[in-house]
Amino acid sequence: MLSLVIVALVTVAAGLIVWANDKRHAKYGIAVPAGVATAVGMLSWIIFIAAGLGYQPGLTWIPWVLPMVLGTGAALAAAVYLGRKRALHDTKRLTAALRL
Repeated sequence: MLSLVIVALVTVAAGLIVWANDKRHAKYGIAVPAGVATAVGMLSWIIFIAAGLGYQPGLTWIPWVLPMVLGTGAALAAAVYLGRKRALHDTKRLTAALRL
């Protein structure tokens, strides 16, 4: 159970780092990448443990490292997607407002 707590803490930190390094982070909230990273990391940890991949010789790294990597990747993907879509949407709305 300790590994789940560590996965949660690391993925929250990774999500916050992704948010801080995104140049369009003002377009979405600070909790979005951290929440996505935590959800993906914890869900993947649960799946790996339920599948029996953890706490076996040679497979111990799977429930420790892989959920952190997956959570960080999900936070990065969410930040890139939301940053682009929100910037495009905001530009369209601003253009429509200025045409009036």
